[in-house]
Amino acid sequence: MSSNRVTPEPSEDDTFIMADRNKTAQFDTPIGGGEADGSIGCCGWILTVLAWGILIVTFPFSVCVCIKVVQEYERAVIFRLGRLLPGGAKGPGIFFVLPCIEDYTKVDLRTVSFDVPPQEILTKDSVTVSVDAVVYYRVNNATISIANVENANHSTRLLAQTTLRNVLGTKSLAEILSDRESISHTMQTGLDEATDPWGIKVERVEIKDVRLPVQLQRAMAAEAEAAREARAKVIAAEGEQNASRALKEAADVISESPSALQLRYLQTLNTISAEKNSTIIFPQIGRASCRERV
Repeated sequence: MSSNRVTPEPSEDDTFIMADRNKTAQFDTPIGGGEADGSIGCCGWILTVLAWGILIVTFPFSVCVCIKVVQEYERAVIFRLGRLLPGGAKGPGIFFVLPCIEDYTKVDLRTVSFDVPPQEILTKDSVTVSVDAVVYYRVNNATISIANVENANHSTRLLAQTTLRNVLGTKSLAEILSDRESISHTMQTGLDEATDPWGIKVERVEIKDVRLPVQLQRAMAAEAEAAREARAKVIAAEGEQNASRALKEAADVISESPSALQLRYLQTLNTISAEKNSTIIFPQIGRASCRERV
């Protein structure tokens, strides 16, 4: 009895996931890293044997040339006859290099910072500003940083400049001045994704300074001054309104008692006499009220 097994066809989502995994694996693997180690050929093996022979003949003097040391913060990427050695970068500590057929490159794994030069950017609301930033990054994979890009440090610097212009070009002036933290996070994410195939890890991006044109600074200063003056006039008007209400209430209270008004006149006279004035003028109302009482 024979059975026919039907193999399900992969869906579009499965095809996309497989393609994404292949792309990621291609980025994570250095150039030439997927080839077999035994493909150096007959000439390569002959040169390797000769190198070992030279090493044995010149021993122990060859030890001074073949033994290398890298620091704790460094890694050594070794090439044998132009091909990467299996096992990745060497270090820290002592490693061995065959004479004549092996070469190595030191890679610093410490965090590096650099200033992005001021970039003239046209914002979303058509305002020209000059913005500079600082970027902190480190080498995450020494082998990929040597094999997949010619100069990882220089490439990261150039990419940071273009990323700064592209990100700020989609923002308005108010967003640039107020949302620096979100802009820095967007730049850090974009740079980190772009430099991942180079073995670079972008740790932090910070916007340093935003320089506005002089005419725009004067216009913004005039606008701010006008807004302050308007608020001051509103506050003064509110104070006058409150004072007038208080005076009206005081007048209503004094009008209920004529003696209270006379006491107010005497208090005013006492206040004036304290300032050593030689002339004192009484209102006509007060004199009329005094005559009526007499």
